Order: sequence, then structure tokens, then C-alpha cells
Amino acid sequence: MHALKSVELLSKLIAFDTTSYKSNLEFILFVKDLFEQNNIKVELNFNIEQNKANLLASVGPLDQAGILLSGHSDVVPVEGQQWDTPAFEAIQKDAKIFGRGTADMKGFLACAMITMIKASQLELKRPLHLCISYDEEIGCIGVRGILDQLASTLISPIICVIGEPTMMQLALAHKGKTVFRAQCCGEEGHSALAPNYVNAIHVASKLVESLQNVQQHLREKGHQDQGYDIPYTTVHVGKITGGTALNIVPNKCVVDYEIRHLAQDSSANVQKQIIENIKDDFKKHIDVEEVNQYPGLKTSTTIEAVKFIQKLLPDETAIGNISFGTEGGLFQGALNCPVVVCGPGNIAVAHKPNEFVEIDQMKQCDIFLEKLLMSLSE
Repeated sequence: MHALKSVELLSKLIAFDTTSYKSNLEFILFVKDLFEQNNIKVELNFNIEQNKANLLASVGPLDQAGILLSGHSDVVPVEGQQWDTPAFEAIQKDAKIFGRGTADMKGFLACAMITMIKASQLELKRPLHLCISYDEEIGCIGVRGILDQLASTLISPIICVIGEPTMMQLALAHKGKTVFRAQCCGEEGHSALAPNYVNAIHVASKLVESLQNVQQHLREKGHQDQGYDIPYTTVHVGKITGGTALNIVPNKCVVDYEIRHLAQDSSANVQKQIIENIKDDFKKHIDVEEVNQYPGLKTSTTIEAVKFIQKLLPDETAIGNISFGTEGGLFQGALNCPVVVCGPGNIAVAHKPNEFVEIDQMKQCDIFLEKLLMSLSE
């Protein structure tokens, strides 16, 4: 059997439709079988419905601190997008591989899996681990199910590398995110008598006004981190649903909004400010629930493990922040280890039709992970 290459393996991975609302089990069982053929230890961690799983694979002595590679198996939907090629078929052209998930982030997973197979043929002094999660794209949900298991079975890793697409540049920080849903309540009535009733859309507008005011305050007086395109904590309304007919005073309006916060800011404090800014006679008609959240990431450039990773990358590699979120903060919290984000592909093509990863990016990732592997066997 000839040795698989990462580009070849990527073609197999793209063929699995692992859109977040579908099961990822076929994908995970493919990885498990491939690893077990190479005598790699694999553990699965299932969701309650048993139709999705996280995977942990390990090579080398488990009584030592090693390196953890991490990526998610799920991809975003392709429905309603105009693709020039079949979305779940890896098509090579112009030194690129097209297909859903090529950049985000099966390109990295292919490279990481090949590295694990190479690791299985070496005598490692320290272990190499790979964690593959589900449902990252809908709020870093799946990985939470395996964090306790990782914390109890792994010695805290030297470093965790999340392979999200950074064009193989090194990212050490991203904002945290909290998602809220506000149920704004009113009273139904005939619109001819509208002033007699509480209008749920009017209530919602007071909430939106407060969100805008808090955003202005954060922009002008809040913490700043110039490493980000938007250097302050942001508040964003993404969806409003309310009303049934023009001649009925609406009794319900739902507002979905998010806070993307710097490491120095707490989303709870920002949320408290948003609610406090609303007058009491409107506030009593608003019920807010936190729908989802994930922490931000902030890793210091001075940590030895970060310097070690830097040495494995080309001298011209940039170090900075990324605008999108990852599972990094969750790993950092659960495993008490430094986390960096570095992987092949460009986030600018992720989630879009005709997503692609450049073959050269895959090669750069292969070289990086090969050096990482060699360091574990020295």
C-alpha cells in the first residue's frame, strides 16, 4: 500500500458531507479505521443522540506532556450558493483544490492525519495527539463534550495547535463571543387604538437603541487592541422578528444579537450595561437569554512553547490576531496550556461558494508538521 499524501487524503475527506446539521459519524469512522490500521490509539466521544462524535487519537508515551493538534469535522451549508464545481468533490485546478471544507478546515485535518500516521512509525519521546470535534461552526458546541475527558486523560500539553485557516501565519489571539436572544413582549390590540397598548416592536427598538449607545461607548472609551481590524469590543444585531399584520399591535418581537469581546472585556459586563441603559417601563417587557458563548484567546508571545513553534515556521511568518473565533479558548481553559492558531488556507474564501485551498499551503503545513513531529522524536 503506497503512503497517502495529504492532498490525496483531502479528496477523501471532502467527499463526506459533514454539514453541521448532519451526522459526522461516517467521517469519524473513516478516520478511526485509517488510524487503527496504523496502530494508532483512538477514542470516540458521542453526543447524546449518538449521531455525532469527537475523536481523540494519540501516538507516543502518554505519561509525558506532548503536543495537541486540533480541528473540527463540520462544515457550513452549501444550500443557496452558486458553485462552479460539485461542493463535496475535491476538484484540482490552477494549483488549488476546490470543495466545501478545503480551507475550513479539512485541509489541515488531512495534513494532521498524515502526520499522525508518520508518527506511528517513529519512536516518540513525547506524544502527539489529534482531536477532531463536531459542531464547531454553530458555536463551538461539540468539543465541550470531550474537554473533561481530555483534561483527565492527557498530561497538560506543551502547546495546542488549532489548524484553522491562517495562511500558515501564527495567530495568538481572537475575541470571545456571546449570543443573546431577547423576547420583547407587548399587548395585542387594534392598531386604531395603538396608543392604548404596549407595542413589542417599540420595546425592541429601545433595546436596539441601547445596543447602539453601548457600542458607541465601547468604541470611544472602551479597551483597545490594535492587533484587530476592529480594535474594540463589538455589539451587533443580526436578526429581528416581530409583528403579524399592520393593523395589529404586535405582542412579540424577538431580537438576536451578539457581543464579540476583547480578552480585557467581559461580555457579562457589556450585557449588564445594555440592560441598565433601558428605561424601567420598557425593561420590564424584555426577557433576555444567553444562547451560546465561547471564550476569547490570548496567548503571550514570550511563552517558550510559542517561541518553539515560531522556530518551526519560516522566518517571515507573521504573528498577530484573527478576526474569527476558534475552540482555542476552550482548550486553553480546560487543559491549562498555551494555544496557537495556524493552518493552511484563507479564511476569506471560507463559507463561500468555490471555497479552495492552495496546494502550496498544504505543502507548507506538511513541512511545519513534519518539523513538529521530528522535535517529538529527538
